[in-house]
Amino acid sequence: MNETQVTVIGNVATEVTYAQTPGGVPVANFRLASTERRYDRARDGWVDGETQWMTVTAWRTLAGHLIDSLSKGDPVVVSGRLRVREWTEGEVRRSRVEIDARSVGHDLSRGTARFSWAPGARNGSPGVPPEGSAGGPAGGLPGRAAGAAVGPEGAAGASAAFGEAVPGWIVDALRGRRPAGAGVGAVAEGESGGDA
Repeated sequence: MNETQVTVIGNVATEVTYAQTPGGVPVANFRLASTERRYDRARDGWVDGETQWMTVTAWRTLAGHLIDSLSKGDPVVVSGRLRVREWTEGEVRRSRVEIDARSVGHDLSRGTARFSWAPGARNGSPGVPPEGSAGGPAGGLPGRAAGAAVGPEGAAGASAAFGEAVPGWIVDALRGRRPAGAGVGAVAEGESGGDA
């Protein structure tokens, strides 16, 4: 089967959202804005062209890494499979461009970053923890049992869970990225924000 592979340079346009499918597979999404820049001889300077908007979807280990690594506004390079979703709402045909991400990283032509190895990534395949380990296919995510759902919708599906409750390990990771005194946001009542 032929698949269209693309690499797109742009900026993270939304916060990264996280969910799990009913089967417990982690998934993360964010919107990517990619604006063409070109040199205009008449103006003797660079001008912005049209902005292309895409939804980036990452699965499994990459989904957790996006939560730990990306913030709204970050310049990124995304590589993956291009998909165009089409549907009809009443009489109106709609479409959305998506990238099923294989790899996502910061655009180092616009800044610097410090890389940190994921636990177990050096010993096995890059970014894929061994079967049954925390973060591996049978073990789910750190602090979560395999098949655990996120959010009050539970097994209602990944799309229903986006924007709902955030797992404690993600809250802890975000707290570690914030400057001292900066809050991450409210934690749901009865949750400590950490893994219990």
